[in-house]
Amino acid sequence: MKRRKFLVGSASIAVAPMFMPSLLWAADEQLEGDEISGSGAEPTDELSRNTVFPLPPADVDVIGEIQIIEAREDDTLLDIGRRYGVGFEAMRMANPGIDLWMPGEGTEIVIPSRFILPPGPRRGLVVNLPEMRIYYYPEARRDGQRVVETYAVSIGRMDWNTPLGTHKVTNRIEDPAWYPPASVRARHEAEGRTLPRRVDPGPDNPLGRYAIGLNVPGYFIHSTNRPYGIGMRATHGCIRMYPEDIESLVYRLPIGTEVRIINQPYKAGWFADDVLVQAFPLLEEHEGSEAGTYAAAVRAVAERLEERPARIDYERLKAVVNTADGLPRSVTRRSGPDDRLVSGQ
Repeated sequence: MKRRKFLVGSASIAVAPMFMPSLLWAADEQLEGDEISGSGAEPTDELSRNTVFPLPPADVDVIGEIQIIEAREDDTLLDIGRRYGVGFEAMRMANPGIDLWMPGEGTEIVIPSRFILPPGPRRGLVVNLPEMRIYYYPEARRDGQRVVETYAVSIGRMDWNTPLGTHKVTNRIEDPAWYPPASVRARHEAEGRTLPRRVDPGPDNPLGRYAIGLNVPGYFIHSTNRPYGIGMRATHGCIRMYPEDIESLVYRLPIGTEVRIINQPYKAGWFADDVLVQAFPLLEEHEGSEAGTYAAAVRAVAERLEERPARIDYERLKAVVNTADGLPRSVTRRSGPDDRLVSGQ
């Protein structure tokens, strides 16, 4: 499969409404040996290529690169996204007009695999809800190098929000049983379906093989038996990961790790002398709020300008906000035309 870096103009691209299928969550069984704290193996080489990046210096906020690949005959857009650690919505927004299920052999597919690090301390886990992505900052490796890992996730639907705020990892769960909450059972009964009070581990269990407990009752970061749902608003509040991603992470994540869950639809960051901005569609419950205004995007940029000066093209910033396709774009004003998406390190 061919691959190359991607350069594209910053014209506005229409974004379709988000697709939100109904999936389920919840568990309360604990894995023995929770005293293990971060002693698991490093991610595999194949997984690392798409999820693990050297942690840049403090004055650089951008990791990864946008790529273009050619679809194979039997590919779906979701298959490709999973291979590159990218979720449903991110793949759909980066490839408007391309059939999700039959893109066609040889079709050029954009892999939105360039990211601006979320604002705030580079430690622990950070989940950015509008981005539907998680960032993990492990401690330095044996050779002293630090990395950042990033994974696609699913988050809570509008009526079962994933809770904002700072939390902690409390335990690990292997092969959890699923105990559907009363609210979920009631909804199914209203639709003429019956849910048991307990679902044993196995292929029908929506929690998958692994879960990471938080100090918020009833909320977990967990695997799934429906990986095509990753990158959607698909859960009843929990955070879901691709099975291979959480399998890589679960035994390396120390108990007590800080988990910061944020609502940041606009991220701004430095790469060399460029200020880049990523904009994401607003969560429905935050539409009309101050966090989703153009002024919020301006403030995100202004915070970066406190570090060093740059000339900003605010018309370009408006275009990025209006497009909201999750692709990082330069908003730096230059002496000549520069409507490009910055794509390589």
